[in-house]
Amino acid sequence: MKEEWKGPLEKVDDNRWRLPKEYKRGMRVDGLIYADEKLLADIKRDRALEQVADVANLPGIVKYSMAMPDIHWGYGFCIGAVAATDVEKGGVISPGGVGYDINCGVRLMRTNLTEKDVKAKMRDLVYALFNNIPAGVGSKGKIRVSGQEEKRLLVSGAKWAVEHEYGRNEDLEYTEEHGAIDGADPEKVSARAYERGERQPGTLGSGNHFVEVQVIDQIYDEKAATVFNLYPGQITIMIHTGSRGFGYQICDDYAKGMICCLDKYGISVPDRQLACAPVNSSEGQAYLGAMRCAANYAWCNRQILMELTRRVFQKFFNLGPRDLGMDLVYDVAHNIAKLEKHIVDGKEKTLCVHRKGATRAFPPGHKELPEKYRSVGQPVIIPGDMGRNSYLLVGTKKAAETFYSTCHGAGRVMSRSAAVRSLKGRSIAKELEQKGIFVCSRGRETLAEEAPQAYKNVNEVVHVVHNAGISKKVCRMRPLGVLKG
Repeated sequence: MKEEWKGPLEKVDDNRWRLPKEYKRGMRVDGLIYADEKLLADIKRDRALEQVADVANLPGIVKYSMAMPDIHWGYGFCIGAVAATDVEKGGVISPGGVGYDINCGVRLMRTNLTEKDVKAKMRDLVYALFNNIPAGVGSKGKIRVSGQEEKRLLVSGAKWAVEHEYGRNEDLEYTEEHGAIDGADPEKVSARAYERGERQPGTLGSGNHFVEVQVIDQIYDEKAATVFNLYPGQITIMIHTGSRGFGYQICDDYAKGMICCLDKYGISVPDRQLACAPVNSSEGQAYLGAMRCAANYAWCNRQILMELTRRVFQKFFNLGPRDLGMDLVYDVAHNIAKLEKHIVDGKEKTLCVHRKGATRAFPPGHKELPEKYRSVGQPVIIPGDMGRNSYLLVGTKKAAETFYSTCHGAGRVMSRSAAVRSLKGRSIAKELEQKGIFVCSRGRETLAEEAPQAYKNVNEVVHVVHNAGISKKVCRMRPLGVLKG
């Protein structure tokens, strides 16, 4: 049993808790944790709250060091962290505030299929996905890029995939940053990262990454659901993956390389995993350029995977694209740092917003949203574990308090090794099949590592962000079939 965290927490309301900056020398701002009483009990059994306090030491941090209800221990920053630094006042950027899987994110597709169209065929459909989508540790796809072509991919992102007949132009409209963030600098990427990335576009990877076939079982906001063309009983597909070994290598290179910046710029942090550099320094700009390459790689990766999924469905159901109606609802990143303008103390400032295990949640009317969605707000896609539910939410004006950020998933309550130990001898696949969920996995231990018992209940996590007002529920999905790495 882990020792419970004993630091001070002050209740703000039923869904927010303040960690006062007086708790620890060096904290520049308070911590703010989004959780209810029940989730807080689990959170206190993890060292993530200490990381919330540590992040509050970062130069230039404004307002709060924040954590979402899916908070758990991570590298440097906890997973579920949001922190923004003031660029013009020496604000820093930290690779630990983005994480190793740069632009790990989710995309959601709608279809014209209903549960009755797929229920009897689900096992075969999952096997078809398994046989056509590269997944698992070190998985390699049929697409191979090298040299100048890989650099073009890193700048163009999802557009590169569309140009190579993996998808449609309208897919880009419904992807965050249109699938490619400006400022990617391929010259700031190491040779090792290029080597790791050349065979992995269009691959799912391992761990918590998945392709999931779902059915909408609950609508909460009829207006938003209508805008997104979603309805009860409809089949949706969710794809969750990131930048694979390419992004991992970039994080590793810069997390280690920035340690020397602590002395160079006179930065004091309580944990070397918080190594950072001023955003406007040469080191900060180099990391931003490389990180954006990885972000664009991830958007390209998810775009290719979506098109591979479409092709599987077309062949399996012997239907054309128009009949299947497999259109992208949205794609969001949840491991990224972005330069955004926000109001702080009544003034507009350029901030470096770190979202690590947190999802952007822009409100209705925001200029960066597709015109079709501006009346309701940005789609926010929240996957759960493979045995419960997933959600679609929308951003809100109240989310200004979190720099327009919300949770990203269920959040772990068990490490992967602890999950494997505790579930030894059990067949997770059979247990899920008894609930009507068919699962295929490449890795021998993946299903135990990713079992529902290893995660918080996503229903409770979403309940908190909805009640706190930082995002609003639109609909809930139930898993029917899952491809895991």
